[in-house]
Amino acid sequence: MRLLADENFPLPTVEALRRAGHDVFWVRTDAPGTGDAALLDLAEVDDRVLLTLDKDFWQIAIQRRKPLERSGVILFRVHPAIPENVTPLVLRTMETDQEWGGHASVVTVDRVLMVRSRRPETR
Repeated sequence: MRLLADENFPLPTVEALRRAGHDVFWVRTDAPGTGDAALLDLAEVDDRVLLTLDKDFWQIAIQRRKPLERSGVILFRVHPAIPENVTPLVLRTMETDQEWGGHASVVTVDRVLMVRSRRPETR
């Protein structure tokens, strides 16, 4: 899967995703300092699912003027957000056959909440 990991994502998690065969663009090394809205635009243009621990991205995805179509946002809510907790949850999530594109999702240890980013078509 093509992923864009926010700069707050831990290096061990990024490395584990890459070992699992995912194409991971990591903001901390590939685009440091890039603003949240610009990263979401990049994910959309590059067909990447944005992985984050920052709830701002989820809010931006939901309120975005142009709905997500080719990308999605997955907010991982795990406490404490240390690699030992984050990595297994992220790997389990990426092993599913779930279609993340077009959604802003929240993943916790217990559940997944998905909100469609696309607005309903009007006639």
